[in-house]
Parts: sequence; structure tokens; C-alpha cells
Amino acid sequence: MARLTRLNTPLVKAAGELRPASWDEALAAAAAGLGGIKAAHGGNALGMFSCSKATNEVNYLAQKFARTVLNTNNIDSCNRT
Repeated sequence: MARLTRLNTPLVKAAGELRPASWDEALAAAAAGLGGIKAAHGGNALGMFSCSKATNEVNYLAQKFARTVLNTNNIDSCNRT
């Protein structure tokens, strides 16, 4: 079995291939992708998972981001497990 190594550089897909990118380019690509989905299908096409083991503050920020930026109430923190 091959040993997996940690990814140190963000990757973006260009012409069907993953290539290394800067963090700014990768974040811009992610924002553009989420913005395109939101524009085409509305906020309810998006959702977010947060970790139940995270702090209350982190979970609060995650739900605030989902509701104000993504315009969705589709957020789950798996607190029932």
C-alpha cells in the first residue's frame, strides 16, 4: 500500500486537470464556484457541515456564514451523535 502524503499546495482544476495554484487563486476559484451555484440555483442548493466537537464560537460562525453569505439554512453540526 502506498503511503499518502499531506497536500501542501492548493490545487485548481483547469482543462480537466488539477494543477498547483496560489492560495489566493484557489480561494477565488472556490468563491466563484459557490457564487455560480448560488446564482444559478439559489442558496438552498448549498449546504454546510460543521463539527460537533468544534467550539460553540466556531459553530456559530459557520451557521452565520451559511445563513448570511450562502443564503441557506442547510447547516448541520452532527450534535446528535
